[in-house]
Amino acid sequence: MGTQVIVTEQQPGAELTGKQFHIFGSGISFSMSPTIHNAAFKHHQLPHFYDIRESPGIDGVAHLIQDGRFGGASVTMPHKLQVHKYCDEITETAESIGAINTLVVKSKDGKRFIMGDNTDWSGLYNIMRNHIDKTGRKPETGLVIGAGGASRAALYSLYRAQVKDIYLVNRTQSKAEGVQEAFKSLFTIKVIQSLEDLPMKPDIIVGTIPADTTTEARFANIFGAQGLCIEMAYKPRITPLLKMAQRHPGWETVTGVEVLLSQAFDQYLSWTNKEAPKEIMLDAVMAHERRPAAL
Repeated sequence: MGTQVIVTEQQPGAELTGKQFHIFGSGISFSMSPTIHNAAFKHHQLPHFYDIRESPGIDGVAHLIQDGRFGGASVTMPHKLQVHKYCDEITETAESIGAINTLVVKSKDGKRFIMGDNTDWSGLYNIMRNHIDKTGRKPETGLVIGAGGASRAALYSLYRAQVKDIYLVNRTQSKAEGVQEAFKSLFTIKVIQSLEDLPMKPDIIVGTIPADTTTEARFANIFGAQGLCIEMAYKPRITPLLKMAQRHPGWETVTGVEVLLSQAFDQYLSWTNKEAPKEIMLDAVMAHERRPAAL
């Protein structure tokens, strides 16, 4: 099984003088990650290039990871739980989460090695901390919807934000219980069968499932007077979960694109040892979305 490469606006000679960065996943032709990272590379006058590499399995992109020009990668579904086999080391947080979304090329004693990391959690954590600092309210209850690779980062970020009661709901309860089991030595997750079983209104809600698998009606009764609602999906920009949250004036909403940017800032720092040019990266996204073909 080969990989599909989607290349956009590569500068002549970049493949010869710079490092190659990629996003690995399946069904990711719409990804805005190349727009975000290539804008940052250009801002810092770095000769690197970032593109999309689609593959049904992580083995299909192994040759890219092993290439001497490889500079790093973003990893999305369905590869977050399998890419560890191509990592020489894994950070403590990625190990705890059990999912990797970032590959970083490191050097030790003159030898090159691949570090597996997770910036999904830190991107989410930064959003949560900003909300807590802004409102001055300590969240007591968190809810994560979905039990895939992204949910692990969401749960871990709630734990790091010191949220006391953390609930998880998933269409397949046994999958949620598997995630609960994976974290049991670190913190407690309370699995519920359905949103109707939620015993209290959450202060933070994180959606981690594709928008086309849900409806607004599903989320009708989960919002209290105030809180923070974060969506990790970004097609469409305003998902059914966010639409419902926006009907409650006391709720701050964060789109999947904002989550994507937040974790991308941390990725960029890991890859380049340079602070991410946040405004440049945001402007690139806004310009991309103004294009007629953008949704």
